[in-house]
Amino acid sequence: MPQPTSERRGAGRPPRISRPEILAAARAVIDAEGVAKLTMRRLAREVGSTPMALYHHVRDKEELLLLLLAEYAAGMPRPALPDDPRERILAVATGMRDGLAGCPWIVEVLAADDLLASEALWYGDRIVDAFMAGGLATEAAVHAYRAIWYYTAGEIIVRASAGRRAEAGRPTYRETVFADVDAAEYPRLAEIGADWIPLTAQDAYADGLSALVDGLLARAA
Repeated sequence: MPQPTSERRGAGRPPRISRPEILAAARAVIDAEGVAKLTMRRLAREVGSTPMALYHHVRDKEELLLLLLAEYAAGMPRPALPDDPRERILAVATGMRDGLAGCPWIVEVLAADDLLASEALWYGDRIVDAFMAGGLATEAAVHAYRAIWYYTAGEIIVRASAGRRAEAGRPTYRETVFADVDAAEYPRLAEIGADWIPLTAQDAYADGLSALVDGLLARAA
């Protein structure tokens, strides 16, 4: 028996999708292959739909990334704020680093200095405020925050890259270089030798952050 016209027309339509489903699929693609591999066409395949259907929910890839940034930032922890400006900066910067370390692709997006979710402004606001409370003028406080951000973002990106190389299961080119350093040309590095790799793998973020904050606050004098 022939099917009703309405059923025949609906048979070839892609399934209905929701924005949460789109965001979840986008996160999965980025986590597996990186931001560069996320396209609207690829995302449509992941959700079993068409690129045109996605545009009913998100305008383009840029808006999609903004939604992902806002979602992630809204869930990041906000540490308690000590009264002392120095300790406040350390607490907020460490919270920012800990929150972003688990999602390094976000740092790469933010490092481009274009896309930014308003939900993430809390960290910058509190760090700038603490530097000003520590005696820095507005311009110096903003510059100090940028120094903290550059240090934090760089640390996250470098460590994430090192982790991916370690997962490859073979010696890295860096390891082979430090295993056979020319002592005549680079005497100090040759002395450190194979210890260089484990030493640089240590988490020294807190020590570096403290030194950086102390140096920046010293400008107030």
